[in-house]
Amino acid sequence: MLKLKSNPNSINLIEGYVQRIVTEYKISASKYPDILISLTEAVNNAIIHGNKNDDSKFVDVYVDKTRSGISFQISDQGRGFNPNEVPDPTAPDRLDCCGGRGVHIIKELSDNVEYLNNGRTVEIYFDL
Repeated sequence: MLKLKSNPNSINLIEGYVQRIVTEYKISASKYPDILISLTEAVNNAIIHGNKNDDSKFVDVYVDKTRSGISFQISDQGRGFNPNEVPDPTAPDRLDCCGGRGVHIIKELSDNVEYLNNGRTVEIYFDL
């Protein structure tokens, strides 16, 4: 488990964490960018949107490796959210707008995404 303070500087720790996981579990180098970007987006969302940059709160990152894949759970201490209410950032009327891009990127780069705990936890799965 990786425990991060809800401070934007904590994002810098994700790259080393992903490098360790990829090496430890002998994950193909081709998966590295998708995992890194997805985890960075999820942790960023948890810090900014979930915990509202309150550095008395934490973001926890768990990893679980199976024979067929690897999953990451990123949990914050915020109020949660409904991912179905996040607007599609690729809609023509939203292309110049901000918001929803992280959720969209994670969905596109991973093989499965689930939101648990009223949206306070995102589970991101990658086939290996």
